[in-house]
Amino acid sequence: MIASNTSGAVRSAGTSPTPGDVLLSVRDISVSFGGIKALTTVSFDLRKGHILGLIGPNGAGKTTLFNCLSCLYRPWQGDISMNGKSILGQSPHRICDLGIGRTFQNVALFPQLSVADNIRVGAHARTRGDLISDALRLPWTLRRERQLDGQVGELLEFLELEEVADVLVSELPFGTQKRVELGRALAAKPSLLLLDEPAGGLTHGEVNALGELIVQIRNERNMAILLVEHHMGLVMSIADRVVALDFGRKLAEGTPGEVQSDPLVIKAYLGGEDG
Repeated sequence: MIASNTSGAVRSAGTSPTPGDVLLSVRDISVSFGGIKALTTVSFDLRKGHILGLIGPNGAGKTTLFNCLSCLYRPWQGDISMNGKSILGQSPHRICDLGIGRTFQNVALFPQLSVADNIRVGAHARTRGDLISDALRLPWTLRRERQLDGQVGELLEFLELEEVADVLVSELPFGTQKRVELGRALAAKPSLLLLDEPAGGLTHGEVNALGELIVQIRNERNMAILLVEHHMGLVMSIADRVVALDFGRKLAEGTPGEVQSDPLVIKAYLGGEDG
């Protein structure tokens, strides 16, 4: 086994998805940089309300795939669709409109803004306004700001950040900054949440709390979550399904137990023999 479960998180049943259940569909995605193949015909589905763990050694293609989902890269082959509609060709700044929220392996916050204002940035991604209306403080803009204040306050409470709401992000420990970034992503109310190495740099206790929080987000906010993570205990304890990559190819897909015991996955991680 690669890793054992670290929490008692309850997963959904691992039944085969019907077309109406599928939120995200990745089909035969291939990406090359010069002569290097970063991804080769990778395919999988993510069901609505499920957590899918994406694992693999360094260089397996996980970040490349995430950047395709974020519209930062465009694959030369294959398609990616949300609710049956292709997202390829969309600009990266429009992913909020597609219903996609994302955190980053290296925290990407505004360090000289407060915790509340960083989360507010995410909420603003879902609003519409213009310079003149905002400058004149028209009634509808004031109503919008009150709604945003309510959304930000709710997320501060949900993520237990109320006590540091007015603190500059740059003054906070790394684990707290990770929660702020998660709050900013949630503020856009995505249907798909992409989490890129959320456990990186966290203590053991913080990792356990993170796992509980991710499951709570899925259950209470009805989001599908795609989790890229090196911490196998976290992935195997909360994911409904797991996809394993190595050298840009899909090695295995299935329940955590199935993937943990797959000979190809064991070889990729431990360097053992097939069989």
